[in-house]
Amino acid sequence: MDQNLIAVIVGFVEGVTEFLPVSSTGHMIIVGHMLGFDGPAADIFDVFVQLGAILSVIFIYKERFARFFTKEGWQADKGLSVWHVAVGIVPVMGVAFFAYKYIKEYLFSPFTVAIGLVLGALLMMYAEYKTKDNQAELLDDLDKISLKQAALVGAFQLLSLWPGFSRSGSTLAGGLLVGLKRETAANYTFLIAVPLMFVACLYDLLKNISILTVDDLQMLAIGFVVAFVVAYWSVLWFLKFLHKYSLTSFAYYRIILAVAALTYFYF
Repeated sequence: MDQNLIAVIVGFVEGVTEFLPVSSTGHMIIVGHMLGFDGPAADIFDVFVQLGAILSVIFIYKERFARFFTKEGWQADKGLSVWHVAVGIVPVMGVAFFAYKYIKEYLFSPFTVAIGLVLGALLMMYAEYKTKDNQAELLDDLDKISLKQAALVGAFQLLSLWPGFSRSGSTLAGGLLVGLKRETAANYTFLIAVPLMFVACLYDLLKNISILTVDDLQMLAIGFVVAFVVAYWSVLWFLKFLHKYSLTSFAYYRIILAVAALTYFYF
């Protein structure tokens, strides 16, 4: 298949799935295997398309990120602060650093992704079930999230280290369970995704940069731009979706995808 077409397909998949609770990593692994696009070259391409998705969120939340560089942005009692972001990402960054090799070696396969998809779906369905009768009591103001709630959401994010579980899926479900409305949990999830993904991408990039050639630049640029544009609209659509609907439909989709992936690769 033409490399530029692969760039468009993978960039589109990354843009659609990165911030939805469906596991972008799981989709990228499955699609990569289907396209025969894997190995070190695919790894570094995945990094570039993820950077495109990250940039879209920075663009959407530019006022929020700008505030983090002000004095108030460092004061935990004056709204969402740098400290709220830090407690949400430091635990998963620490564990990921030490577990990186194991995860890459043993958990990046269609089978393990399918397991993660199903387990993540069950967690999302459980969170919706537990909070269905007290939606009015859930926190709907991003600037009133406590440090404890932020830390607990960050703890749920540890589940996303299993490919297929989904970072946004685990944090959205965790957000509901610790008392946040879906939209509030989603906004917090997207904000903490940026520094977390940036560090992860930078780490991957430094490990694989030596294999990058001039011939790869066009493909990387195409994937980056496609991921940026698609992720931008995907995030805006998802926030509107959560205003009216639950996560259950995404849970059903994950289970269907897991069954389809297992059937395609193993039967």
